[in-house]
Amino acid sequence: MEISPGKAPQNFLSSRVKALELTPEGVKLLDQTALPRAEHYLMIRTATEMAEAIETMLVRGAPAIGIAGAYGVVLSAREWFISDLTLDDLRERIGNDLKRLARTRPTAVNLFWALQKMEEILKAPMESPANLLDSLTACAVRIHEEDVESCHRIGEYGAAIIPAGAGILTHCNAGALATGGYGTALGVVRSAFAADPTIQVFADETRPRLQGARLTTWELVEDSIPVTLITDNMSGALMKTGKVDVVVVGADRITANGDTANKIGTYNLALIAHAHRIPFYVAAPLSTIDLSLQSGDEIPIEERDPEEISTINGELICAVGSKFFNPSFDVTPAQYITGIITERGIARPDYLTSLASLF
Repeated sequence: MEISPGKAPQNFLSSRVKALELTPEGVKLLDQTALPRAEHYLMIRTATEMAEAIETMLVRGAPAIGIAGAYGVVLSAREWFISDLTLDDLRERIGNDLKRLARTRPTAVNLFWALQKMEEILKAPMESPANLLDSLTACAVRIHEEDVESCHRIGEYGAAIIPAGAGILTHCNAGALATGGYGTALGVVRSAFAADPTIQVFADETRPRLQGARLTTWELVEDSIPVTLITDNMSGALMKTGKVDVVVVGADRITANGDTANKIGTYNLALIAHAHRIPFYVAAPLSTIDLSLQSGDEIPIEERDPEEISTINGELICAVGSKFFNPSFDVTPAQYITGIITERGIARPDYLTSLASLF
């Protein structure tokens, strides 16, 4: 077991990108389905609207989903507070909205982690409805702020393992858009780039929703970090050229043994990296680690609408009558993961020991 000791230099390259922000009017949400065509913001005012935003992937990325869920509970408290309900009635209404938020997306454990924290506040003794609203708001804001701090620390630890002038390959989007800010995998990229602007970043397009093409390239270009886009089936050819020195991806759930669920296609990437003897790292906060599950076989995998793979820009690309298999995530076995970068260090095999020691 090894947890990387020491501390990397504090090289922070802040991002102007914000996925979501709590305001007096509601939650200001960047519509990630509109990127990169338009930078469009929505104002989410109710828990129901937030649940729908999570389901339709207006907001996505495990840490950002967790923050959005917490803010959804705050919106519920705001909505029912003005109805002048009793404290018990207010708790009941908010509790129902919390359950609705919990049904949105099953794989990203950060959602349930954040909602559990909010539920603890909801059930705690309170003097008044106003006291409950203030306490829920403070908890949600703290979840958001701590995520940003965690991402910065992940970036510090991750930058220490990036070679000078390295080529970094990433998948999907694990940046400021997917978190409270800065990013996990892209947090490593940001910190590495701040220390060494000669690094090269390669982004998989990430079919079928193209988060790599639409979101990662947009986010990095917005923050003036050079990025090269490839299609998902080019990663092997790219690795064979010797241009990739390390693969860094995010995660939606990590089990006790180190098995990791991430956006579909991550498992393929891990296998190809293993074949080319290229280090494969997962970057994620502790809130993504689910020690209650022993292996990836226990992770619930969301399956999404077949239309995501049967059409492009609304045009059918397959024969009518075709059947579909559209899991949103796959699970990379721990044996293919070189290390898991967290805000408390880098866990390495044996993950049963090293991950548990982080808590």
